[in-house]
Parts: sequence; structure tokens; C-alpha cells
Amino acid sequence: MTKTTSLVLSALVAGSVFATSAMADASKGQRVYLKKLKSSCKKDGLKTGADLSKKKNRKEWEAIHEAGKLKEEWIGMCPSGEKKINKLRDKDIEDLYDFCWKYANDGEMPACG
Repeated sequence: MTKTTSLVLSALVAGSVFATSAMADASKGQRVYLKKLKSSCKKDGLKTGADLSKKKNRKEWEAIHEAGKLKEEWIGMCPSGEKKINKLRDKDIEDLYDFCWKYANDGEMPACG
């Protein structure tokens, strides 16, 4: 009984560690914006990642994400970054979405450039 309980607890702890590392991360999304999109999006009036995220509220970002239209929405906001947006990996898209959702106009206030 003790071995079974130990095994189950170990599996739960291991599973929770792997699950959190696989989730999207707003701070990584901020880095995606800064590294890959900032220079292009400045041309379109988006000086910071906050300018991008504040264009919508959390419900709107969720609806766009669920519809699978994030790239199209970001291209509409930042046409100069279309090539870079289309080259984003799935993980980068999820991280950038998490950033946009967290710092939406009804969300938290970001401290980013």
C-alpha cells in the first residue's frame, strides 16, 4: 500500500511539473513581441506590446483565439509585421496570445517596451 501511494504521489508531482512548463507564458509573449515584432509594428503606431494588447479586452482576445484568427488580427493591427507574424511558431503564438490576454484593456498594466 505504501509503495502504491508513493508511486501515485510521485506521478502527480511529475505531471504537475510537466503541465506547467507546457503552458503559455505572458512574459515569454512579451519577449516574442520585443524580439520579433517591435521594430515592424512601430511603423504602424504600436510603440509597445501594451499598445498591441490594449486594442481588445479579454473576452475579445479569447473569442479571436478560439476562432483561430490571432494571426489575422495581429496582421490587421500591424500590417508591416505580416511576414514575421506568419513565421511565428505555434508556441510563440500561444505565448503572445497569453501576453495579449493578460494585458488587455481590461487586464493588468504591463511594464514593457
